[in-house]
Amino acid sequence: MSKKWKMIGVGVGALAVIAILGFSATKKSTKAVEVRIEPVGRRDLTASVTASGQVRPQTKVDVASDIAGKIMKLSVKEGQLVKKGQFLLEIDPQQAEASVERATAALASSKANQTQALANATQAQKSYERSGDIKKNNPSLVSAEQIDQLRTAAEVSRAAADAALHAVGQARAQLRDATQALGKTKIFAPMAGRITRLVVEQGETAVPGTFNKDAATLLTISDMSVLETRVKVDETDVARIHIGDPAVVQIDAFQDTTFTGKVVKISNSSVRGAATGTDQAVDYEVTIQLLNAPAETRPDFSATAKIVTANASKVLSVPIIALTVRENEAIPAGDTATGLGKAKPTKDIGKKDVEGVFVVGKDNKVSFRPVKVGIAGEKHFEVLSGLKEGEKIVAGTYQAIRELKDGALVRETKVDTKKPAGAKS
Repeated sequence: MSKKWKMIGVGVGALAVIAILGFSATKKSTKAVEVRIEPVGRRDLTASVTASGQVRPQTKVDVASDIAGKIMKLSVKEGQLVKKGQFLLEIDPQQAEASVERATAALASSKANQTQALANATQAQKSYERSGDIKKNNPSLVSAEQIDQLRTAAEVSRAAADAALHAVGQARAQLRDATQALGKTKIFAPMAGRITRLVVEQGETAVPGTFNKDAATLLTISDMSVLETRVKVDETDVARIHIGDPAVVQIDAFQDTTFTGKVVKISNSSVRGAATGTDQAVDYEVTIQLLNAPAETRPDFSATAKIVTANASKVLSVPIIALTVRENEAIPAGDTATGLGKAKPTKDIGKKDVEGVFVVGKDNKVSFRPVKVGIAGEKHFEVLSGLKEGEKIVAGTYQAIRELKDGALVRETKVDTKKPAGAKS
């Protein structure tokens, strides 16, 4: 065979290989992608925010001492129910009693000094008046200098009487302070409730809480009739919560029971959370009042609250997993859909990121369609515009939706309805 024919044969073979590879590629490119398909339908949706926190009484009082001293009597135990005004404990009163005795003696002495000062003032005034009368009747018997001296002595005596009067008032105040300090050696319940914390024992020393309230706290009384759950809500969710929103609360101590509640307070200032990377989470405290908490509930029980922020009945909806974002897709004129969680551009650039779903046509080819969504339920988004009831959309999987393109051929994933061997109905 000549060299020419050999070259022709090699060329024909190469063309054949190229044709085979092109056919295989075409066949591969037209292979249908397995996806989950479901029709757009109507559902009841409930939007909610879930957060965790702790159970606390609505009203509680930390009982502390205003004076220092050893605890001589302790008449209550932790967990005990007490009434308002009930005796709780007594601090050693000896020092306070001694202060009362000293103040009482000082008051008596001040009163005696006042009596003497008043008598001196009266006597000096009378002497001045008598000498003045004599001076008028017989000027030669009393000199003007003597009259001036008597007048000065009367004024000094009156000032001394006034000072004695103020000294009595000061002594009374000291006695009153000493008596109040003695009264503070006995501590009574400021409110009715349960003693939920008792941090001292008989014989320990109580200290006043001038600078450290926690160190001075002796016990805590809580009104357990009204309980609350205070949860921390992320800043992205707190704007959707309003006073009065209903909530379902799960308390860890009661695994098989849920409790109802309602939002009664939303903090205006943030509570800094744990740092995540270079940022620090910003949370807000939301208070939920429990409506049917059991009597066994204790303060600081861990709880998780699901706050219902919105409800929608029989609305068009699509699975959350079906919603995707495509970059640089042309938006039809007048469409207002924008990327989920993305701000609108400051200027019109012609094309924008848009969220939407893949609609399955009659030929099993998909096309991306922008949609506008409303509230988000647990598994579905409300559809405000872009879809009609009954249209089929790609509802999964996440990997398949992420890789889909306009015009892609799809086929529905077959669900194996056969039961595995040994399975029970």
